[in-house]
Amino acid sequence: MTVRQINSLYDFFEVFPDEQAAIDHLRGIRWKNGAFCPYCGSTRVMHFSDKKTHKCHDCRQRFSIKVGTIFEDTKLPLRKWFAAVWLITSHKKGIASTQLAKDLKITQKSAWFVLHRLRHAARTRSFNRPLEGEVEVDESYFGPKEKNRTKAKRAAGQAPKPIVFGLLERGGELRAKTIKDLQGWRVRGRVLDNVKDGANIMSDEHASYQRLKPTYSVHSVNHSAGEYVRDYFCHTNGIEGAWSLFKRQVYGIHHHVSAKHLDAYLGEMCYRYNRRDMGEGDRVNDLLSQVEGRLTYKALTHDKAEISEATSN
Repeated sequence: MTVRQINSLYDFFEVFPDEQAAIDHLRGIRWKNGAFCPYCGSTRVMHFSDKKTHKCHDCRQRFSIKVGTIFEDTKLPLRKWFAAVWLITSHKKGIASTQLAKDLKITQKSAWFVLHRLRHAARTRSFNRPLEGEVEVDESYFGPKEKNRTKAKRAAGQAPKPIVFGLLERGGELRAKTIKDLQGWRVRGRVLDNVKDGANIMSDEHASYQRLKPTYSVHSVNHSAGEYVRDYFCHTNGIEGAWSLFKRQVYGIHHHVSAKHLDAYLGEMCYRYNRRDMGEGDRVNDLLSQVEGRLTYKALTHDKAEISEATSN
């Protein structure tokens, strides 16, 4: 089955004039190597004349192409899901759930859940190739300024700003995730998990980065002394540019992101950053190729106490 290319929003409406077109498109991507049962993995699949449902010849389960994906049990048409995929991959800083709700004519709560399911699909599942060559590492803080944390909030145990740790291979991939603290052993562990031995590490003057020696060749600039470039190649301008992009996404689009979901928003930003050279339609099809695995609302929110905070993002 041919997978159509989508290069503009106008193309989107031509490619998906109805719901069946969206179903056929997802089937073409997900079953590009042949149909399979999402329950037992059998390739002996029977197709019904309605072009929407299928049945496994072995386990006898009946299913649609959405079973086993982030679209499972959704009440929204796939055309609306695909429109959300277009918007979240095309907009450089993402899209707010309030705006998506207006664009798709759904509730803000549904739009928030849609976006988080798409972030779930966009997450990096494993780091098969270690970063190498020249790798910039840096930390950043997200959340309200320390001076805005009142004594009452501190006394109530309100946590300080979350710390985000990032690694950027020059000319390659960006990886970013929250980190509990910047103790030397923790930073070293994060770098060892992602960077090939012997790489050149570009960092600021934080003492923890010196713990990376002798496994790595560490080159540092002293930001506190006004030094931002040393010997033409030692700098962290690339990773700091990524932090700037993410902060514009958080403060300009979402206005607030809870610490609980910060990694999901980071994953969304890294996904777009690492595919910035792809065409618009290629990013849409790439994300649709990663929709395996469910994310339930209960698993996302854990308990009712989180819902009121999360839906304000």
